[in-house]
Amino acid sequence: MSEFRIERDSLGELQVPANALYGAQTQRAVHNFPVSGMRCYPAFIWGMAVIKRAAAEVNNDLGLFKDKQVGGRIVTGDAIARAVMQAADEVIEGRWNDQFVVDPFQAGAGTSQNMNTNEVIANRANQLLGFDIADPEKPVHPNDHVNMAQSTNDTIPTAIRLGCLWRLDELTDVLYGLQVALQNKALQFDDVVKSGRTHLQDAVPVRLGQEFGAYAKAVERDIEKIRLAADGLRRLGIGGTATGTGLNAHPEYHRRMIQKLTKLTGIQLYTSDNLFESMQSMQDAVFFSGALRTLAQDLTRIANDFRLLSSGPTTGLDEIHLPVVQPGSSIMPGKVNPVLAEMLNMAMFHVMGNDFTVMMAGQAGQLELNVMMPIIAHNLFEMMHVTIGAVKAFTEKCVVGVTANREKAEGWLARNPILVTALNPIIGYLKGAEVAKKALAENKTVKEVVVELGYLTPEEADAALDARAMTEGGIRG
Repeated sequence: MSEFRIERDSLGELQVPANALYGAQTQRAVHNFPVSGMRCYPAFIWGMAVIKRAAAEVNNDLGLFKDKQVGGRIVTGDAIARAVMQAADEVIEGRWNDQFVVDPFQAGAGTSQNMNTNEVIANRANQLLGFDIADPEKPVHPNDHVNMAQSTNDTIPTAIRLGCLWRLDELTDVLYGLQVALQNKALQFDDVVKSGRTHLQDAVPVRLGQEFGAYAKAVERDIEKIRLAADGLRRLGIGGTATGTGLNAHPEYHRRMIQKLTKLTGIQLYTSDNLFESMQSMQDAVFFSGALRTLAQDLTRIANDFRLLSSGPTTGLDEIHLPVVQPGSSIMPGKVNPVLAEMLNMAMFHVMGNDFTVMMAGQAGQLELNVMMPIIAHNLFEMMHVTIGAVKAFTEKCVVGVTANREKAEGWLARNPILVTALNPIIGYLKGAEVAKKALAENKTVKEVVVELGYLTPEEADAALDARAMTEGGIRG
């Protein structure tokens, strides 16, 4: 057998690998864009395929598939539609992911990606109908049948929305797992009283559990923001076709597509109240990206705190111990590093960089279309993919195994002159400053100094300087 077959498109003939399900337009994109060696994410393949699956059923129900004579054989329109639906189902299941070969850095708008999908589904449908994909007379055409009532310009933004929603629960479930792990540590560490720190300087006491409870609450709020941002993605512009007018689509197509996509995906979706806006604007994608960026900066801050709180062990804070998962140095024996927190930092820096690209691409549309959609799609799916993997690893390999170093935490607190803050209502700010400076200069405790100066009796000092009680708020004395 030959290694290649001849495929044809509007530019002429082209050699395509003999067994490839894709056709000429995909092959041209492979030749034209040998950029990164990367491929589109499964979320994008799934999103595009489910659109094709829904469109074939909707258009068939509307009576738009016509019988076709191929040689001496009549292939009914219904048979063509059902073959397209079955082929699309196989793509949805992930059976043909290796046939999606277009680089994410490709022609604007995503025409190559759309045609890659159309060609794979068309050729697989032809096989299902009993035709060889090398047969120039095969009945299912990628444009006329698989792309019926569609344009790249409405399928790509719809696939972006669907792909993000497809992994939304997976993302939020992973984040919820982190939230729960942090909250469990908050309960476990609730009786560890330690020195608070602001400006990286000593501050009034807090409980280690309060610090971890704040981390858990931040992640909870990030989940809320992500879900809020995702709601805008549920509004689909499919049916706008090339510019938002709906040219070449049945008047019922848009409404029926939303119903069919909701049923096929199990995701609640909504019609667009303005197909032109849905075509022009990428604001929903940018807003969702921004929610992921907000999460990324929160996780970066938490990872940094883990690194700081576990620093040392002899020359740092050393208030928590992270699980030991691998040697920390190729030259220093026994060194252990906060590798999971470092990984999370790097992953979140990458996510924030992805978000910047999405933001820049979002404002790069002109008039009726944003042609930067392929990179918006790739970066959004990458942000979700990297976040899911990084957070899962950080939770399972780091957070659940964190332990408190009570001795070190309470030891730092005992030497903290800012405990004097609790005495403000009793002796006043200026006398408090005097006590703090003297305690620091003479390496004495606040209690020793305040009693020595005669401002409080030992009993009064003990009552006022109860560190645990300070963490509950209120006025001392």
